Amino acid sequence: MKRIILLLLLVAVTAGGYFYYQSLKAGPKYALVQAANAARTHDMATFERYVDVSSVTGSLVDQVTSQGSALGLLNPGGFAFKGALRMLKPQLAQVARKEVQQYIETGSLQGAADAARSKGVMNISLAGLVGKVASADSKFKDVKYVNEEGEQALVGLEFTQPKYDTTMVVELKMLNRGDHWQVTEITNTGDLLKHVARLEKQRLLK
Repeated sequence: MKRIILLLLLVAVTAGGYFYYQSLKAGPKYALVQAANAARTHDMATFERYVDVSSVTGSLVDQVTSQGSALGLLNPGGFAFKGALRMLKPQLAQVARKEVQQYIETGSLQGAADAARSKGVMNISLAGLVGKVASADSKFKDVKYVNEEGEQALVGLEFTQPKYDTTMVVELKMLNRGDHWQVTEITNTGDLLKHVARLEKQRLLK
């Protein structure tokens, strides 16, 4: 009888471990690990499986173009009039996508920003602005939270920002695509830019 009970317990633990692994494999965290690995190995096709680049960059442009004052401080020489920037959204979205592709293929955020500036779209690089939030010196700290609700999840990724001696939480919106999760939006880009602009202003005043 004891052997049967032990065997059942072993089966239960093994099954539990298997189903936990399967749920993890199909979850948001697993998708983010795969996206990070794709970026590390410069695999754009796999990266786009786990990150909807067009959706992310389109949302990014929407949020960035609403931050006129932050743009003026964080992107000196940039064209910071919000109305004009909205008119340039198609061009900016296209440049942003090319920046992402350049970054995945080369691994250089600065190289992506320089390549975008060379295109001459009002001297604004979205990769350069993102670099203000998570710079080259920034390090990934932790997954702050994962809030799943049905087919959608909000994931907070915490990064260090040594320049301002603080940390930033980038919130990602992810959707369940059936056999995998995919990032579709960075939800708090505008708030992060405003926060960094305030920190930069304080730094300059000192």
